[in-house]
Amino acid sequence: MPGVDAEGLRTALDKEPARFAEHDIEAAMTLVGFGASAEPTLVASPAERAWDVVIVGAGIRETEQLLPFFEQIVNLIHRHAPQAAIAFNIGGGDSVEAAQRRP
Repeated sequence: MPGVDAEGLRTALDKEPARFAEHDIEAAMTLVGFGASAEPTLVASPAERAWDVVIVGAGIRETEQLLPFFEQIVNLIHRHAPQAAIAFNIGGGDSVEAAQRRP
């Protein structure tokens, strides 16, 4: 993605599971790649268990060229995890806060 420091983002994302654990929130991270692998990857996670909230990262929704992909992701979440709230983080380091905003 243009303008994204991939290594910095990965470092921030790698810290998120520990942050969820500090708040006694059970969490799993699914990184979704662009293209044909997105759907099977995203569908597998809700099949494992019913999630209360699914967070869509800023990288997917803030890039105008990715709008169709963002729509696909939101619709897949809606279809395969209808019980889950959908939340949005601002960056790679605030997913806990996004989850805590769920209705």
